[in-house]
Parts: sequence; structure tokens; C-alpha cells
Amino acid sequence: MTESGEFVPAAPGHDDGVDLTDPTAGESVAPRNLGAPLVELTAVNKFFGPLHVLRDINLTVNAGEVVVVIGPSGSGKSTLCRAINRLETIKDGSITIDGKPLPSEGKELARLRADVGMVFQAFNLFAHKTILQNVTLGPIKVRRMPKAKAVQRAMELLDRVGVANQADKYPAQLSGGQQQRVAIARALAMEPKVILFDEPTSALDPEMVNEVLEVMVDLARQGMTMIVVTHEMGFARKAANRVIFMADGSIVEEADPDTFFTAPKSARAKDFLGKILTH
Repeated sequence: MTESGEFVPAAPGHDDGVDLTDPTAGESVAPRNLGAPLVELTAVNKFFGPLHVLRDINLTVNAGEVVVVIGPSGSGKSTLCRAINRLETIKDGSITIDGKPLPSEGKELARLRADVGMVFQAFNLFAHKTILQNVTLGPIKVRRMPKAKAVQRAMELLDRVGVANQADKYPAQLSGGQQQRVAIARALAMEPKVILFDEPTSALDPEMVNEVLEVMVDLARQGMTMIVVTHEMGFARKAANRVIFMADGSIVEEADPDTFFTAPKSARAKDFLGKILTH
């Protein structure tokens, strides 16, 4: 970060300017052909007791778009993510998924959650079930998919994220990076319209982060609609169509990655970037 506030990237790891060990290196893979609005939040407010954690949030995410949400701790990022599939209830405002209002409970809510995949910070795999069972459970129970088809699909997805050879193991037998890749496969198995990622790499050891980011970059490249809460600025620059910067429960600024990282408009965003990009 220069005195003028411009972000200066670190020196490349290779002569051609691309670090081949880093899945976030190289040119952007952000999808170019976006569809109609898929996720829409209008004047959304959320309180935890007296604490106003989401303040009049207005956000539209189009089909095929990758939106990265960043900001300091306590800014409302994870709450925003969790509100979209009603893991957190909102006080007022509206949230629609593919044109349908967010259901409050019951079978309609279960159906919505089948359309909205979620990848958590802490993996949330069932410890007593094998990797294959973790991935097939949702399609069989919620989508009513025949078991043989669910198993075939699960193995294809586990292969896609690089852990097909771990299918018969239990979560505790896998590394953190492997478990998170299984969690992504589990979300994909439901054939969701959008996947929400809530700080998917923050619980991982540094050497495991890249293997998860590699899968996420690949999803962006293939046009999966994604809302990603993360501190991985390299991923934001590589895969995002838009960066949303939140502070104190509000969306302070939003822009394409190049604009946001080189010329942030708000003092709050400049201060945030100045701290994280120099450490």
C-alpha cells in the first residue's frame, strides 16, 4: 500500500509473474456472463438484543456472480451470510431467492436450504458417518435421490475436489483442508442455485488454505453463484465480480476488485486495507 492508498502487489514468485503454487495467482476468472437476479436483500435489519448487527442492507446477487464480502471482525459479514438461508432471522426487510421470499419454517424452508448451499468455517461434517455418507445424506433424504445415483454423484464430486480416495474414511481421519473440500462436495451434491461460504479457510493451517482456495477458484471459473465471506484477498482479486466491504453492520462500499483494491473510496475501507495488506 502506497501513501496514496494504492495497493502494490507483492513480487511474483516466478519470472512470468505467475506463482503456480498459488491458485489465486494469474488473471481473473470472475464469470462474465451473468444471469438474472438470484439473491435479493432489501432494507434488511437484524438485532442481537440491543446490538444492531445488520443495518438496512440492500444487496442483489445475479446468477453466476461471485460476490466476496470483507470487513473487520464484528462488521456483520457472517450474520449476513447466515441470514440468507435463515440460520439467522431478520427483524425487518425482505430476502428473496430466485424470486421467492425466504420461508419462515417448515418444508418450504427445507426446500430453500436445498437450493442454498452453505460451507462453514468449522466444516460441520457428521463425525459418525463416512465421507461418502456425509455427501450422500442430503440428496437421499432431502432430494429423494435414489441411493445408487446419490453414491455415483458423490464419488464424482469427491473426485472433483480431490478426495475420492478418502470416501470410506471418517472426518477425523482427514486433514482440515480435506474436510473442507468434503464440505464443498456436500454442498454441491444438493445441486444448489447458490453457495454461501462463511470464512471457509479461517480454521485451516496455512499450508491447507491453498487446496481449498483451488476448489473455490475452480467453482468460480465454472460459473457457480457464490457469496463468500473471507479474509483471502487473493481470492477476491482472482474470482470476484464484486467486493462488498462491510463495517458496523452496513455495506460501506462495493466495487469490482481492481477498483476496490487500488482506489477504495471510503476512509474506512482505506484504513482496513492499509492494515491487512501490509501484514
